[in-house]
Amino acid sequence: MIPLKSKKELQVMRTAGGILALVMQKIKDAVSPGITTQGLDSLAEELIKKENAEPAFKGYKGYPATICTSVNHQVVHGIPSGLKLKEGDIISLDLGLKYKGFYSDIAVTVPVGKVSSEAKKLIETTSDSLYEGIKHAKEGSHLSDISWAVQGIVEQNGFSVVRQFVGHGIGKNLHEEPEIANFGRPRQGPVIKNGMVLAIEPMVNIGTWECEILQDGWTAVTKDRRLSAHFEHTIAVTENGPEILTKS
Repeated sequence: MIPLKSKKELQVMRTAGGILALVMQKIKDAVSPGITTQGLDSLAEELIKKENAEPAFKGYKGYPATICTSVNHQVVHGIPSGLKLKEGDIISLDLGLKYKGFYSDIAVTVPVGKVSSEAKKLIETTSDSLYEGIKHAKEGSHLSDISWAVQGIVEQNGFSVVRQFVGHGIGKNLHEEPEIANFGRPRQGPVIKNGMVLAIEPMVNIGTWECEILQDGWTAVTKDRRLSAHFEHTIAVTENGPEILTKS
């Protein structure tokens, strides 16, 4: 059964989402040539704890860091390290926190300095697909309406949707029912109801949608080693339509 959130619970999640959006904005601002992904991770942990929240990812199923830093052809779950970002890279930042017993989740892909036109289009398309999907997160729609909307934007622009990783419900647990694919036919599966809180997160590749997991057991990369981008918001389904809880 898909859990629904009460008005009181939703208010806590609004606060959690606001904190997370603020933290992510500061991390985005820190992205520049020469900074290490470990430096971004340390900053994320410091900022989260400063807000009396806890990192959601650190220790989750053994994940060793606060943030996922996926560079260029890395799709998701890249582990922070001493890697220095360089001009022309793109980096996907995936971050979650726990605040007063509730989780929030967000992801963005950021250019490092000046990037190629192809990389810029990939980032813009992935962001656009997220917001198109969010439009369908309203009572009476089906979950697959979100999936169909995301896939449409991505494929219209000549890119491919990652299929191994999906969005999810979120609340008292980081991952709750339902799973939300970023591809599929409309009007399929569960009907969306007010009170649902969802983490919608398209991951989009320039080339093939297929991915591989590296030997660290976490980092997912594109099979053809071409670029990938990732965007995510935590949203609540309300009487007034979808509300983005992690909007800055």
